[in-house]
Amino acid sequence: MVSGGQPITINLEANKKAYFSSDHHFGAPNEKDSLVREKLFVKWLDEIKDDCGVLFLIGDLFDFWFEYKYVVPKGFVRVLGKLAELSDKGIPIYFFVGNHDLWMKDYLEEQINAIVFRDKQDFIINGKEFFIVHGDGKGPGDKGYKRMKKVFTNKVCQFLFYLLHPDLAMWLGITVSRKNKMISGDEDVKFLGVENEWLVMYSRQQLKRKYYDYLIYGHRHLPMEITIGNAKHINLGDWIDYFTYGTFDGNNFELKTYFSDEGVEPRNSIIKIID
Repeated sequence: MVSGGQPITINLEANKKAYFSSDHHFGAPNEKDSLVREKLFVKWLDEIKDDCGVLFLIGDLFDFWFEYKYVVPKGFVRVLGKLAELSDKGIPIYFFVGNHDLWMKDYLEEQINAIVFRDKQDFIINGKEFFIVHGDGKGPGDKGYKRMKKVFTNKVCQFLFYLLHPDLAMWLGITVSRKNKMISGDEDVKFLGVENEWLVMYSRQQLKRKYYDYLIYGHRHLPMEITIGNAKHINLGDWIDYFTYGTFDGNNFELKTYFSDEGVEPRNSIIKIID
């Protein structure tokens, strides 16, 4: 588990790309519907594996995740198996903990050799400066969640939850996660304007501290690309309604929508604004 620190430098090989994906919320709204999205994500991973130089998963891969010492949530075998395959091919996987999987411990590190981050991290990719974080609790607003996160990350509260039988704990966690829209971000469908978007405000704060070419976020399910001066603020969107992802080819970042013949119709609306 990594927390901040010095920038991590990545030099992509020729004809390789960095891929970015966020907010899959696998397990929601139920196992049947989630499986459709899981298979689609696995298909996407299979399609990108040949030119993927590095994969960034920017939080909330699962709608609820809690690790015991010898127990993890059942399911997700297709996703985890495909990620393990990419890792075995030598593709680095950087995983940022989100608000739904913030109880991640060392399972992904041990099983798929992922590098896991609990907070923001700087990267230098082919000479370009990247600021990456899931985004929950960042910016001036979101006060309700910020209070809730203090409870979720409290060691005593985590220990008390750990004492529950896994069957009861998983049922409770999954039920709350699926039903609480404030946690899930299900209402994040309307663009509030650059002056009212918390993460855009947060990007401006970061740019006062240091220059970045790209500031990459999950959490806010609405895909958007906001140009702030010479920098770009990117919200990756999700794999629930938008099925969006980011690519960086060593020179340029692009936000894309994944279309497939699997019967899933993405909302084709990526917001692009020059601020």
